[in-house]
Amino acid sequence: MHDSERTPSGAPLDGYLVIDLSRALAGPHAAMMLGDLGARVIKVEAPGHGDESRGWGPPFVGADDERMSTYFMSCNRNKESVTADLKAPEGREFLTRLIRRADVLVENFRTGVLDRLGFSVDRMHEINPRLVILSITGFGHDGPEGGRAGYDQIAQGEAGLMSITGEPGAPTKLGVPIADLLAGLYGVVGVQAALLERRLTGRGTVVRTSLLAAVVGVHAFQGTRWTVGGEVPGASGNHHAAIAPYGLFHASDSAIQIAVGTDQQWRAFAPIMGLDPDDVRYATNTARVANRDRLVAEIDHALAAHPAEHWLRRLAAAGIASGRVRSIDEVYGWEQTLSQGLLVDVDHPRLGSFQLPGVPVRFDGAEPRTHRAPPLLGEHDEAVRAWLDQAD
Repeated sequence: MHDSERTPSGAPLDGYLVIDLSRALAGPHAAMMLGDLGARVIKVEAPGHGDESRGWGPPFVGADDERMSTYFMSCNRNKESVTADLKAPEGREFLTRLIRRADVLVENFRTGVLDRLGFSVDRMHEINPRLVILSITGFGHDGPEGGRAGYDQIAQGEAGLMSITGEPGAPTKLGVPIADLLAGLYGVVGVQAALLERRLTGRGTVVRTSLLAAVVGVHAFQGTRWTVGGEVPGASGNHHAAIAPYGLFHASDSAIQIAVGTDQQWRAFAPIMGLDPDDVRYATNTARVANRDRLVAEIDHALAAHPAEHWLRRLAAAGIASGRVRSIDEVYGWEQTLSQGLLVDVDHPRLGSFQLPGVPVRFDGAEPRTHRAPPLLGEHDEAVRAWLDQAD
């Protein structure tokens, strides 16, 4: 079906078919987002074991003889699962039939693997010239280290993120696989642009990103500190490297976060803490950054007089951004989280009804969608093959 022939609906990518050959997190996250946007996503997995993240845990849920990974469930909603051995002729023929009808194919194999299986870029575009291919690698498909295996924490270290995270002298990874997740996000941006380009050219293209590229892509001001300013950034713990006061502080009962982003905000904030806004050590952001340690100590001393709720009310009344540090369970019980549709209900063939973290984008006027639970391995083998037989 040509893009101009697709029927508009409440979901922007309704009518598009995505083949998900990826596993672990970066590729599956990208394919899941395309499914969240309405595309039909068929996940092709190896018979017997499937995506390796099916075995990643604990925690697992379900009966011991068919336990299921909550990790797998985090990145595979809104998909169908089929099994195929791509090393066997039958599996390759099955994939060929899917490619013929697909709009997008997502893969995160090491460089050269698909070529050896008989599915080079040229071959896939010979089967379907309109196919958009999203290829996610660890460090890029070319260059002196092209094809190098990539896992999230390795990429966080190699791409500099760990050197600016945590306390000085203690390189720290983020609490989620951020390189994988960002690569998936960048991949989806590229896919959507390629689908728009296809409307003009009639042909698909290859979208490439990597864990390395994704992390470098979010260096933001930390990158320009070096490329423009010639300064090598270091870790600044729980305080902003270029703005003060902006970070984690301590009330009498718990931690509290405060962000004072401008000198005008400083003039509103300082009196609340019993500080003189015109004190030359703190009157400008440049001065506050230079004297951050002293300033943080003075603010912590003031905050220790009352519990967090007292300060949050006063800061909100003064227009100063502040907040709690919530645990994960507290986030999912927070009314604001629920109001944004960030929990969705799904029905699973083995586990029944449960909730998943929801879709992080909304479209005004769109009807609420019903979401599909992460699939069992091969759950849709018969249905997808029957559909292909009928379609052919």
